[in-house]
Amino acid sequence: MKILVIGPSWIGDMMMSHSLYRTLKTNNPKTIIDVIAPNWCKPLISRMPEVRKALTMPLNHGILNLKERWRLSQRLRTSCYDQALVLPGSFKSALIPFLASIPRRTGWRGEMRYGLLNDIRILNHTNFPLMVHRYIALGYEKKNIHSINDLPKPLCLPRLTVSDKEKKTTLNTFNIDYKRPIISLCPGTAHGLAKCWPFYHYAELTKHLINLGYQILLLGSTNEKYTGIVILQGIPKKNRKYCCNFIGKTNLEEAVILISCSHAIISNDSGLMHIAAALNQPLIALYGPSDPGFTPPLSKNARVIHLMSNKDKIKTNDIHAGYHPSLIKITPEKVITELKILNLI
Repeated sequence: MKILVIGPSWIGDMMMSHSLYRTLKTNNPKTIIDVIAPNWCKPLISRMPEVRKALTMPLNHGILNLKERWRLSQRLRTSCYDQALVLPGSFKSALIPFLASIPRRTGWRGEMRYGLLNDIRILNHTNFPLMVHRYIALGYEKKNIHSINDLPKPLCLPRLTVSDKEKKTTLNTFNIDYKRPIISLCPGTAHGLAKCWPFYHYAELTKHLINLGYQILLLGSTNEKYTGIVILQGIPKKNRKYCCNFIGKTNLEEAVILISCSHAIISNDSGLMHIAAALNQPLIALYGPSDPGFTPPLSKNARVIHLMSNKDKIKTNDIHAGYHPSLIKITPEKVITELKILNLI
């Protein structure tokens, strides 16, 4: 069986899709899996041994460009895939396997994709409450899987591993002191401030953790550089040497390795949060308007803090909005309490 997966465009979703690949290989070790996804996802896919090859999606999220999709589909024809699994719900994502004439094209109905998909699934949100359930269900025959109760237990959860050699090399590359245990903070997200814990809370938490003898790594993308700067400014100058602002200074591969070196991770609901969960690292996940009942960190080592109230729910989730009230309500003291529950401080 040779399967092409049309993968998600977001890092967190790509990480969750690992459950599907693990499930496919568990059910049939001879299955060949190729995944087409944006180039920035390749460092993750390369750490998924179930995937034979990562193919680059040449188009950015939301771009139609029929001509480019046609070219890509014609190149894929020569690979003779038996099945395509289309994970995103968009019309565009179903075009490539259709144009490539892949015989069986499986996916949830999404944006009215009748015809493009010929193994179409109709989603009942109650039957498959988590995104990971929906991904895994696509790996089975439709007639056999009607709800999460039909999915084999235990579920194959996303898992990443990092070698000791990689850890040592990366710590040396960034000149990180081995003497103090590391706690990594991931204060950014691709969805703007509405999903972010306020920088002043991160700064207050950082001061407390440094006083307890930890060193802090700030991790994130170039789009979040300002957040790292203001967190650092909120720390007394004498202690700033214990807070390394690596936001925008690492690639994704390096961020994965640094997270694996951490004693614990505190993160907004973001791609790095899902990476920390897949590494099975102790994790405090901070949720605001996003739903931990849909995309939780898939790890028993994770603690979720979510203080959304009915009053908060009427607030906007616009990416241009400021900090969400439910995230403002999460105090540094609450995070410290959760760290104590995990026996980390």
